Amino acid sequence: MTSSPAAPGSRLASRLGFSDRVFIGRAARRVADQIELGLDLVENGLAEDLRVADSVADAASRYLYEAGGKRIRPVLTLLTAQLGEGNIPAVIDIAKALEMTHLGSLYHDDVMDGADRRRGVPAAHAVWGNSVAILTGDILFSRASQLMSRYGDRAIRLQADTFERLVMGQLHETVGAQPGDDPIEFYIQVLADKTGSLIAAATQGGAIFSNAPAEFVEPLRLYGEKVGVAFQLLDDVIDLSAKPEETGKVPGTDLRAGVPTMPYLLLKAETDAASAALAVQIDEGVALIADGADPAILDQPLAELRDHAVTQKTLELARTWTRDAIDALAPLPKGTVREALTRFAESLADRSS
Repeated sequence: MTSSPAAPGSRLASRLGFSDRVFIGRAARRVADQIELGLDLVENGLAEDLRVADSVADAASRYLYEAGGKRIRPVLTLLTAQLGEGNIPAVIDIAKALEMTHLGSLYHDDVMDGADRRRGVPAAHAVWGNSVAILTGDILFSRASQLMSRYGDRAIRLQADTFERLVMGQLHETVGAQPGDDPIEFYIQVLADKTGSLIAAATQGGAIFSNAPAEFVEPLRLYGEKVGVAFQLLDDVIDLSAKPEETGKVPGTDLRAGVPTMPYLLLKAETDAASAALAVQIDEGVALIADGADPAILDQPLAELRDHAVTQKTLELARTWTRDAIDALAPLPKGTVREALTRFAESLADRSS
């Protein structure tokens, strides 16, 4: 006996990480149906638009797309487009372009981070080498720009501004805070640039290119930016989890690689002797790992950081950003779109509980 396929509202809620109660009712189900139909158009379009005549470039360009993913950015674009004319061709193309931009950034990120795997498969640079992986990301960025160029200056500017922020976020994460910078404010800006900018492009892009009321665009931009920061702050908490079978990463992966996270930065700002001593232990361990030591030397210090009050402070900070994101939606009309965006933001905090 075969099971029946999940209802559109159930599938959509699963992508966004919450229960399908948001999509109960005839009007709500219509919204869910439209988003699912739009997502099919996006998926089919991506499969075609990512084809390249060169065989190596073709295989590499489709590699991470074919590895899967929840397509959160296209879903958010399609969702906010329901405030306007819905799944018109411009909205589908914008959703495809932003997903291509996201995919292209993953190729680059994995090279810079030295990540071995992505979406359950070997990272592209592990298959083809760093140069091919970087150039493949560039191909995806160019394809995204081609799609955006169909819709005039506003689309081109949205893509260019978002791409610049992605690059600046990665650059600032790489070089770190400079003398005179507040490390925590600097880090928040990195998160806003690396993650918030693209989610904000998705949420406002759906409204702009579906011809939704102009007064919805700025609230949706603010919402996307704040949700992106909240997402990354929660990732910092999850990174310290003692359950790698659930998170998919060794606890403290980022810190072991020398990448600062919010709990570490808050720890450095503490003034008591115990916190200062723990920060020194972590710094010394990171330096030793960079010189070839076993990463396990940080197991105990990172376990202490996980249980430290600064990790709870990070969680509380993430929840503040989540609440601010939801508050930004106040100018939107009550209904399925606003409720789904609210539940998506709330579901982020649930990941850490």
